[in-house]
Amino acid sequence: MIVEIKVPSPGESITEVQIASWLVEDGSKVQKDQEIAEIDSDKATLSISATEAGQIKLLAEEGDTVEIGKVICSIDTSVKVEAVAVKSKQPEKVEEEPKEEVKKAASTEKKEAKKENKESDIHISPLAHKLMNENNISEDEITAFYKSLRLGSKDVEFYLSNKEKLSSNSVSSNESSWGGTRNQDSKKMSLLRKKLAQRLVSVKNETAMLTTFNEVNMTPIMEIRKKYKEQFKEKHGVGLGFMSFFTKAVTEALRHFPQVNALIDGEEIISFDYADISVAVSSPKGLVVPVVRNAETLSLAGIEKSIKALAIKAREGKLTLDEMTGGTFTITNGGVFGSMLSTPIINPPQSAILGMHNIVERPVAVNGKVEIHPIMYLALSYDHRIIDGKDSVGFLVKVKEMLENPERMLFGGSSPIEKLLEF
Repeated sequence: MIVEIKVPSPGESITEVQIASWLVEDGSKVQKDQEIAEIDSDKATLSISATEAGQIKLLAEEGDTVEIGKVICSIDTSVKVEAVAVKSKQPEKVEEEPKEEVKKAASTEKKEAKKENKESDIHISPLAHKLMNENNISEDEITAFYKSLRLGSKDVEFYLSNKEKLSSNSVSSNESSWGGTRNQDSKKMSLLRKKLAQRLVSVKNETAMLTTFNEVNMTPIMEIRKKYKEQFKEKHGVGLGFMSFFTKAVTEALRHFPQVNALIDGEEIISFDYADISVAVSSPKGLVVPVVRNAETLSLAGIEKSIKALAIKAREGKLTLDEMTGGTFTITNGGVFGSMLSTPIINPPQSAILGMHNIVERPVAVNGKVEIHPIMYLALSYDHRIIDGKDSVGFLVKVKEMLENPERMLFGGSSPIEKLLEF
């Protein structure tokens, strides 16, 4: 029997997707529920799994744009596929070296890799990554294992037959491919990138966007982190980062300036009595903006746990559409890339976005004296159609006050730092 695999709907209003990559080859045998392809929509990257076991026939190419509901491959279930026990599966090239020596060598390589703290140079497919995660195998372990194997004649023959292809597709880490030629490269823009481009242009054209700036003395925050970070991590299981402080400060400032937390819908202004904070996170597919729901009710530990969970999902490409929609305010941190100052673009349909930047020691006047302190520049971009200059400046000043006086983050109270950190 031939089973057709159709493109599922990733969400409302999405009519087409792009095939990002096939995780299997044409004509190969697949297991039921095995991931066979990754698709890009204009909002997220999703995977497609085989509904039945059998031999697969690919009906579309990588990079093709296909409509929702279109058949992209078929599976011939009459072809028998033996169940594969992943945990018991062994590499083919182990006959030339005793098992004990392999284990010993792998153990030695693992220790050296851990000591040097270097990233793996091997290329691992998404499907292989999934199998490794399911079996709790790290990149260091699998790299060390394969490094410990002895090369055989078949390996040399494979190298000789693929030498030219490998050489043309790879660039030495010590060499640069830049300059010296007149070559050009062209590749199709992904749906995610196209949608992002459209949204950014529409924001510039359809909003009255302005940016206001301020600076914050990070000394109090850095002293708290230095004093309590070990105790905080031991108690809550997460690190004490800057994002939790900024998110907490933003939610308190939004309480005082609710207009910054509103948005325009046609001829109506929609206000919210909660703060769903969108946090910009880097992922292999680009920048994504998952949402921390009801951030105003969360403690620092709760915020850190939420951001960590969303960041892990972003790196693994497992964020859902629900986790990336519905935010009321956005925070982006260009400082992690070294940005000193920028004017972030509003994340529609929101009305404002806060940009964090790098922390640099600068001379500042404190009580009539010049002192050196770690300073961060903040930028608030906002839609002037709904937010007045007075509210935007007041909001940013409130954020600055909260960060320079962390004890006031608990609704303007005077609770000790220990209460803020839940000790």
